[in-house]
Amino acid sequence: MDITSVEDNIINLEVNGTAFQVEMEKTVKPVTKTPRVVSNPTVSQNAKTAPVASAAVSKVEAPLPGVILSINVKEGDSVKAGDKLLVMEAMKMESDILAESTGVVKSVKVKPQDSVLQGDILVEIA
Repeated sequence: MDITSVEDNIINLEVNGTAFQVEMEKTVKPVTKTPRVVSNPTVSQNAKTAPVASAAVSKVEAPLPGVILSINVKEGDSVKAGDKLLVMEAMKMESDILAESTGVVKSVKVKPQDSVLQGDILVEIA
């Protein structure tokens, strides 16, 4: 495809040797070139690095819909940020779900072979 000329809202172009004249609509929607930042509202960057107060409960959520394959912790276990809590399969790939904070496992909300949706709470850490 070759554009041969553009004048106002008329474009002359050639596609595989055939000439076309295209008239564009006069009203053009503005194109936003500034990307919008979309963040996960459940965990901010500061929450990942800041120590968790003893009364606060950190909820580990499923990043994608999937199936729980194995659980590596139980209620009462002490975990550090980065410890593997469980393994889930999502989109035919196994993913390790890691602790985002240091603390004690308050509850495990899933069991192996459970199907989960994005955002479902998997583990709570206090």
